[in-house]
Amino acid sequence: MVPCFVAGTLIETKEGNFYHAGDTALTYDMKLIGEYSQPDIAFLPIGDNFTMGIKDALIASDFVECDKILGYHFDTFGYIEIDHEVAKRKFFEKGKDLMLLEIGDSIEL
Repeated sequence: MVPCFVAGTLIETKEGNFYHAGDTALTYDMKLIGEYSQPDIAFLPIGDNFTMGIKDALIASDFVECDKILGYHFDTFGYIEIDHEVAKRKFFEKGKDLMLLEIGDSIEL
């Protein structure tokens, strides 16, 4: 399976900066985000198979120099189901906060 690469987006505001990786796999270009503007929160896909998985999302969070991660593209069908506790623990062990929302949930940033 070849992952699809869709451009990420960096939004900078007075209130804070955020990075949305898009539907992508890990790319070395993500290091430029961290060098240019360390986001306050990064939205990273973690479902694997069609996008990056947990291991690559951890690397991506290092590349973009962000410790607050909102995971997406997981649990919507069998190919991308994840173990939430394992994912959160792996991020926690690296000093990072992984937020996983249930379908229909929302958060205020």
